Amino acid sequence: MSIELSREELLRYSRHLLLPEVGLEGQRRLKAARVLLVGAGGLGSPAALYLAAAGVGTLGIAEFDTVDVSNLQRQVLHGTSQLGRPKLESARARLQDLNPHVRVEPFPERLTSANALAVVESFDVVVDGSDNFPTRYLINDACVLRGKPLVYGSIFRFEGQVSVFDARHGPCYRCLYSEPPPPGLVPSCAEGGVLGVLPGVIGSLQALEAIKLILGAGETLVGRLLLFDALKVRFRELALRKDPDCPVCGPAPSVTSLIDYEAFCGVGAPPAADEEISVRELRQVLRQGNGLVLLDVREPHEFEIVHLPGSSLVPLGELPGRMGNLDPGRPPVVICHYGARSLQAVRLLRAAGFHQARSLAGGIDAWAREIDTTMPRY
Repeated sequence: MSIELSREELLRYSRHLLLPEVGLEGQRRLKAARVLLVGAGGLGSPAALYLAAAGVGTLGIAEFDTVDVSNLQRQVLHGTSQLGRPKLESARARLQDLNPHVRVEPFPERLTSANALAVVESFDVVVDGSDNFPTRYLINDACVLRGKPLVYGSIFRFEGQVSVFDARHGPCYRCLYSEPPPPGLVPSCAEGGVLGVLPGVIGSLQALEAIKLILGAGETLVGRLLLFDALKVRFRELALRKDPDCPVCGPAPSVTSLIDYEAFCGVGAPPAADEEISVRELRQVLRQGNGLVLLDVREPHEFEIVHLPGSSLVPLGELPGRMGNLDPGRPPVVICHYGARSLQAVRLLRAAGFHQARSLAGGIDAWAREIDTTMPRY
């Protein structure tokens, strides 16, 4: 069935139609295309906006989060009026206002090993805007198993990466990163921060690569990893090769179905019951004056924003070299932003003999939400 463009669409896409690399046939391809966006956050926002504006006919969006005020510094798909609303609803409203000719297909559940293959199956291109390693490996493996090109992007602080993984013609994500990093080694954007404009750069490049794949135009990033340093405004490129021993796209794959990616990345196990203390429990202990040490393992600029009175700052990276300054007779309660770094610190402390060390569950943010609502949050 031939895809036709209406008079309004011809006018809307007129600047595309003037490009020989696009033209009428290319615009028809865009209208017929189905692109899946995994995430409608920092990377998914610019990617979705530009794909919709370009006239991609169907945008699938997999997203289960709601709009939070901390998102708005970078997630330009959403606005202040959408706070508390599901990101999927916010995204669909914005994209349909931008281009009513685009159909948004929502997937409001978390992608898992149980549903990812079925979701990926019906799309031509997958754009990964996720922010965690289990999802990245899950999406990669699903794309390899279903023969779909994957437009990869990642961001952290001032640096970003972009590539196209297509196991039919080049390497996959596992060829680049055969094993995930140890849990806690690479902080999330919520822990480490990200310059607001950076996902705009990287997400726009992802949209560009997706459009080129649909059009069959230009040279895609298959076999190339593009690195961007925002502080220096510098791009670098690394050549990627297919790993002959890759467990998913190699000639003798050991991964032939989706696995437990939380377990693979070592992030599925919850903390032990005695490794954490709740904010309400800590408040009670502090009222009793039991001589606890409050040890804050965030960075100095975070400590300056907000901290608990009486807490001492020892950034996580400095903790191994400063344990000798701690009093072994006073059990430490370790504090960070959300509780991830503090749990890592507790395990270091316990291995060094501080067996009563505990992590503040939910971190300073939980204290500000549940105990002292006058405290600033970030």
